[in-house]
Amino acid sequence: MKVRTRVAPSPTGDPHVGTAYVALVNYAFAKSHPDGGEFILRIEDTDQVRSTRESEQAILDSLHWLGLSWSEGPDIGGPHGPYRQSERTAIYQRYVGELLAHGHAFKCFCTPERLEEMREAQRAAKEPPHYDGLCLTYTQEEVARREAAGEPFVVRLRVPTEGACVFEDALRGTITVEWKTVDMQVLMKADGFPTYHLANVVDDHLMEITHVIRGEEWISSAPKHLLLYRYFGWEPPQLCHLPLLRNPDRTKLSKRKNPTSILYYRERGYLADALMDFLGILIDSRNDDPQLIGSPLLSRIVEHFVLGNIALGGPVFDIPKLTWLNGQWIRHRTVASFMELLAAFGFVWPAAIPASQREHIGSIAMSRIETLADFAPSIDFLVNRPEVARRDLELPKLTEDEARSALRSGIDALLTLEDDQWDQAQIGEKFKGAAVALDMKFKDVARLFYIAITGSPTALPLFDDVEILGKHESLRRLENAVEALH
Repeated sequence: MKVRTRVAPSPTGDPHVGTAYVALVNYAFAKSHPDGGEFILRIEDTDQVRSTRESEQAILDSLHWLGLSWSEGPDIGGPHGPYRQSERTAIYQRYVGELLAHGHAFKCFCTPERLEEMREAQRAAKEPPHYDGLCLTYTQEEVARREAAGEPFVVRLRVPTEGACVFEDALRGTITVEWKTVDMQVLMKADGFPTYHLANVVDDHLMEITHVIRGEEWISSAPKHLLLYRYFGWEPPQLCHLPLLRNPDRTKLSKRKNPTSILYYRERGYLADALMDFLGILIDSRNDDPQLIGSPLLSRIVEHFVLGNIALGGPVFDIPKLTWLNGQWIRHRTVASFMELLAAFGFVWPAAIPASQREHIGSIAMSRIETLADFAPSIDFLVNRPEVARRDLELPKLTEDEARSALRSGIDALLTLEDDQWDQAQIGEKFKGAAVALDMKFKDVARLFYIAITGSPTALPLFDDVEILGKHESLRRLENAVEALH
């Protein structure tokens, strides 16, 4: 049987990096098989209050942006559709009817008020919250009477009270869960929509999913799902529960501590290749090889993918590492490709910067920035002359007189350059010579020149900055800095 995996996100908000992480594992696992397994996408939109088509489209766009594709899904169709759970309610209702007919599920008429009272009593008794089985005691006649009277009901799963559910996890080995700890899960809500638990099992079976690879938060739900497989008489798929992405403090990754939206990273100038490379490293630390940056990414992850290599410790979503990696991916681009990325990111060149200079500026900036969003601030000094105050020029190793002398010496040195000599190499020699003439080390005065020229202690390479600005503007900025020290 051909391997078939899936990712099944809920369209209830921005697409989460955890969705991309799980999707990449499922994709790589399927494609790493010699017969070329299939990876499909399904939208689990049973939450009709929170689910939106805008969120669904954002999920599809984000995963496509990362380079993932699927052989079946709501956007492309397929032989096992529809691929939105909201369009499959008749299917779920049929299977719920089958469970009810065989006594594997029951109708629960408990009101929200009664359920809350039950939970309060359980909390007071320090018991885990669970349904107490009241409606299981109702006779068929009582159930029929309540239903005829129009009382709303949900359908719950009948769970054994003795023994344990024992199953194999592809990463964790044998897992045992006592049935007495498993709640009588709601399978069908009062509005006729299924819960995740029923829809997940029915869809995975009908869509011929062979391996369910999902986050470890679903381990506690596995017994309910396996029980449904047993009730329906179906062969369950192989289960695998991935470790959750973690914050640096080892807590579960959440937007309260770290940005978690794929859109956040795309909008702030992270490259899709860098984010996917980072996720590949989280899956298997052996993918962390700087020499491979710039090589074909997805095929490399698939080629080296081994499910058993995923460590259970919980990979840390380290944003500084991702940012560093992003900078490396930028630097492995050609200048032409980098310019295309800037345009796609929405950067518009200021009219004051001539088209003839733009590629040169881009080539310089590539060596300094970490994200595409860094580019505009890094070149702002080219179109906006900085306002430099005396306090900006106060440096620990220079007195005010020494700073003034260094700036004046730099001006005098640059004045000796003819227009046809105005290039970064000769500019650098003049600046360094000016420092030597004052018996100073250039590294001690470089920050002074940076501030005078760009308004910042660090920017693009100083000598390139001066070359791009031109002789007149550079000298004017240096003179302004000298005036600020008077």
